[in-house]
Amino acid sequence: MMTPAHSQPSNPVSTPRNAEDLLSGLDADQRMAAEAMLGPVCLLAGAGTGKTTAITHRIAYGVATGVYSPSRVMALTFTSRAAAELRGRLRNLGAPTVAARTFHAAALSQLGFFWPQVIGGTMPRILDSKGRVLGHAAETLKLKLDTATLRDLAAEIEWRKVSRLTLNQYAAIAPGRALPAMLDADKMVALHRAYEDVKDERRQLDFEDVLLATAGMIECEPRVAQQVREQYRFFVIDEYQDVSPLQQYLLELWLGERQDLCVVGDASQTIYSFAGASSKYLLGFGSRYENAKVVRLEQNYRSAPPIVATANRLMRGRPGALTLVASPVDRAAEAARGLAPEPTVNAYQTDSAEARAVAGQIADQIASGTRPQDIAVLYRINVQGAALETALNDAGVSYQLRGGTRFFDLPEVKQALMMLKGASVAAIDEPLFKTVSDVLRSLGWTQTAPEGRGAIRDRWESLNAVMGMAEAAPPATTLRQFVDEIFARSAAQHEPTMAAVTLATLHSAKGLEWDTVYLVGLSEGLVPITYAKGFDAIDEERRLLYVGITRARQRLHLSWAAAGQGRAADRQPSRFLEELRSRTPGAASTRGV
Repeated sequence: MMTPAHSQPSNPVSTPRNAEDLLSGLDADQRMAAEAMLGPVCLLAGAGTGKTTAITHRIAYGVATGVYSPSRVMALTFTSRAAAELRGRLRNLGAPTVAARTFHAAALSQLGFFWPQVIGGTMPRILDSKGRVLGHAAETLKLKLDTATLRDLAAEIEWRKVSRLTLNQYAAIAPGRALPAMLDADKMVALHRAYEDVKDERRQLDFEDVLLATAGMIECEPRVAQQVREQYRFFVIDEYQDVSPLQQYLLELWLGERQDLCVVGDASQTIYSFAGASSKYLLGFGSRYENAKVVRLEQNYRSAPPIVATANRLMRGRPGALTLVASPVDRAAEAARGLAPEPTVNAYQTDSAEARAVAGQIADQIASGTRPQDIAVLYRINVQGAALETALNDAGVSYQLRGGTRFFDLPEVKQALMMLKGASVAAIDEPLFKTVSDVLRSLGWTQTAPEGRGAIRDRWESLNAVMGMAEAAPPATTLRQFVDEIFARSAAQHEPTMAAVTLATLHSAKGLEWDTVYLVGLSEGLVPITYAKGFDAIDEERRLLYVGITRARQRLHLSWAAAGQGRAADRQPSRFLEELRSRTPGAASTRGV
């Protein structure tokens, strides 16, 4: 059978010879999506169904057939990493000049261009962080706030702005909001006002202001609206379930009266409602555009059938939930990998016992030949990672924290890149592998990994990842080309795969996948989290667990602990585990380790 395009490695490929080549590897639904190039189009795409493949092939097909001028297409998403992924795929598909940006990057570019024309002078400085300005705003009100409270205050300001609420509108609803303990509604509103005043006095904008100001210019200045709409005609929005009211408003201003819009998303993966995201725009797309073409992508190419079945059971009957169908595989491949096991559920007496057991299982897997980078341990909140770090250290297992220091920001990596850049300037006529290995050896890299775990091993792992990039470079790649590619990856936050187990929160795991996933800490109070009150908040926790489940390709292990460190055994298993219990081996177990 023909293998769908999204199951192929994402390494650079040759540009397709003609437009039809772009469609040849797509399944029927993906092809339908790719061929629907005009008018409003909505792709309801479940986890692992190849949504990125569908939208990038759709754009590239439109460019190849002449329907789209590449300079008039804008692909929008929500993170720099996702935008870089879109750009990389479009480049490989022969559409390198199509703009793929975050909402903020697109708005900032327009704001910087139009500000001197509309307002005059230079654009105000963009705040990197709200913390310092908020601290000064609090001082003007004679309030002393700790760092945690300032973070909560910043999040509340961001929520207000992306929800398109004026200060007066916010003041009316603030008494019903969950606010920091030391701030009542009146103080919170006063802090919002003081923050805006300090910011205005200093001629500064925050990230939400960038969207607001761009929207204001388009709305109030006809010539700005005309220029923007002449520049971009075709819009593609990835992860549309995460759009906020402010982003939706800006999108509508970019579009004007036109309807050449394609959105893609999955309501079951809406996990940022607390930050203002809303799936209502995705689910209401068909009613908003009467002539919309709606395509459902439900064939899952990522996860084995037992994992797909588990995900479906969790989301059955939820609003907008898609029913995933495990993609068939040929018998030879099935025989080679073995039948995927059913997900397991285990109970432990304490968090540390759970962490030790998981670390032991991971160590056994690695000893049996599993690559550590194919394993992840996911949890609800950052503090849960501490016990896992200790247990993995004790088991001699290398790990990396998702959301920790970026690979390209590590001191040894920065040093290696600067030395490689210096070497690329000199006229060195040697194979890439030899030049890179010589530079890395001068920094202490060896072909054999150091024994044990620690700072020396961590440094070696980082340098070895640079070596791995050189080994993976296409034949005949020059040192200059290699260095340019590495610096481009650094700018795009496209980091290499480390030979280490990943530790990550459920939120930071979004968009990633591994062969084996351990979901730990699945007890009441953690999943769902204690502060999730009411149907909507609990449903968001359900979707968060769904995201975690659908990160697994072959093996999924769920677990919970009856007690935290030094506490009485008073926890209960997550209510969501109860819904999965009847079909999951080990689910009735309450054994401790």
